[in-house]
Order: sequence, then structure tokens, then C-alpha cells
Amino acid sequence: MSVLYLLTLLLSLGGMAVLDWRFRLFFWRSPGRAALVLGIGVLFFLAWDLLGIDLGIFYRGETALMTGVQLAPELPLEEVFFLTFLCYLTMILVQAARRVLKPRV
Repeated sequence: MSVLYLLTLLLSLGGMAVLDWRFRLFFWRSPGRAALVLGIGVLFFLAWDLLGIDLGIFYRGETALMTGVQLAPELPLEEVFFLTFLCYLTMILVQAARRVLKPRV
């Protein structure tokens, strides 16, 4: 049992939060709206994962880098943090692209 993967995800989330804070892209631009969007995204992908697990499409891969904690059969704890990182990264990239591609007057 190891926490290396979980720590890597948390470190990555921290890095995203620093970028978000520095450039005011997502949470530091509109905290309430950002929390709602991020929460909906994570819940959507968790439902997707659970459906895939139920259909036998997804399964938990064995690795020594994970904690071994499962929230449901075939759903490791790290998956929630990975999905949070994935959704947060996507929204940071969308907001950054909007800022860069915004027509300048």
C-alpha cells in the first residue's frame, strides 16, 4: 500500500490552484459558479465510471502506487481525485483559451 499516486494527484491539484489564483481563471474568478461546474463534472464522470464498472468495461488495475482504499467495488479512492484534476484542468484550459483568443479592441 502506497500513497504516491494520491500525493501526485494532490500536488498536481495544488499546482492547478496556484495557476488559477495567479491568473484568476476559474475559482478565483467566480467561486460559486466554479464549484458548481466542477462538482457537476466530477459527479458526471463518477456516474460514468460506475456505469462502466457495472457493465464490466472498467476495472481496477493493481499497482503498488495506490492506497488500496476502494469507495465501491473497482472504484479506488484515487479516481475521485483524478476526476477532480481532469475537470479542473479542463476548465483552466477553457478559461485560458478564452482569454488568449479573446478579440482585442
